[in-house]
Amino acid sequence: MVKGTMLALLWRGRKACWSFADTIWRCGSGQEMGQRTCSLLRESFPPAMQRRTAGGFRGVCTSTALHGKSHGSPKKKNMSEKELTRHFVDHRRVKLVAGSGGKGACSFHSEPRKEWGGPDGGNGGDGGSIIIKADRFVKSLAQVIPVYKAEDGQSGSSKNCYGRNGSATYISVPVGTVVKEQGATVIDLTQHGQEYLAVFGGAGGKGNRFFLSNENRAPMMAIAGMAGQERIIQLELRTMAHAGLVGFPNAGKSSLLRAISNARPAVASYPFTTLNPHVGIVEYRDHEQVAVADIPGIIRGAHLNRGLGISFLRHIERCRFLLFVLDLSAPEPWTQLQDLRYELDQYEPHLSQRPQAIVANKMDLPEAREKLETLKSHVTQRVIPVSALTGQNTEELILHLRELYDGFLQGDDSRGVKTN
Repeated sequence: MVKGTMLALLWRGRKACWSFADTIWRCGSGQEMGQRTCSLLRESFPPAMQRRTAGGFRGVCTSTALHGKSHGSPKKKNMSEKELTRHFVDHRRVKLVAGSGGKGACSFHSEPRKEWGGPDGGNGGDGGSIIIKADRFVKSLAQVIPVYKAEDGQSGSSKNCYGRNGSATYISVPVGTVVKEQGATVIDLTQHGQEYLAVFGGAGGKGNRFFLSNENRAPMMAIAGMAGQERIIQLELRTMAHAGLVGFPNAGKSSLLRAISNARPAVASYPFTTLNPHVGIVEYRDHEQVAVADIPGIIRGAHLNRGLGISFLRHIERCRFLLFVLDLSAPEPWTQLQDLRYELDQYEPHLSQRPQAIVANKMDLPEAREKLETLKSHVTQRVIPVSALTGQNTEELILHLRELYDGFLQGDDSRGVKTN
């Protein structure tokens, strides 16, 4: 009875579908077809089943065009300078715990009709070590977590089966990361792919098979694995660049880097626009490349860690020569140079004595020319007047930058130092 009722209902539904499709086929095409289709839908379906949408009835397409929304992947939004700063970390304190060795097994061979099988306990596996590796594709220490625990070795088992060794844990850090322990430098990772084995995994324990001898044919002892090495280290990232732009906030360092290189740091009219170092590459016709770093603005008392002083001064240590960027819109620009040299020397003695040049920025201002002559009378080094906004005299700065770079290479050649 139930089966016959279901077949009858299915037959009626198929008949209704055929009559409905046949009616639509005979209604014509175009706008008239759309109107007739809508009227037929109203008559064929009860009000509870009619769901209107903006383009008519849902589930009915009156044209060949597809009106669905595009579900393609949305375009990735560029992060702002503040958002990038949140992800930029140049120092970390990390606890490293290597894996412990696995336990040795204590067992004896058991087999039918073999009463004295002897010991067959296998050794435990060694614990995993932790290795720090320099990677040029990593730009920050933000992905480094506070604690790393390597994998432990597995315990041994019967039938002389050894435990599996724990796999090594790799920590990827940027090129230029310094590893320190209690303030002392342990290693400087300056090459891509350079590795440092920070902590060793514990050795696996010995099973009773290891202690089998002529004097002891049935050893009953097994040794547990050794604990892995523990260590607390500090990771510091220092920018790798040939030249460093050093100046007070809002001196125009970022604008100058944009004018002479391919870097595009954020530029604004307020101080501390740059909150992390940017590195730009200056290319020459002979395919030589010079890396220039935009060091965030230094304030008075930076060597006492005022503001983010030490975090910024850390990135100047690797720069082989310095470019002091002075703001000629200030009342006395030459005092900026004295303050900058004082902060550098207080952080690291003789840091301000490296090869250098003085860049007088914002020469497009009316009062800049008068202050330029006064600045030259107060200093003995070469002063290069430029305007990062208009690009005035940037060619002289680029040429002088190459002179400093060539002098740096000649000095390394005379000392027998290999440069990359």
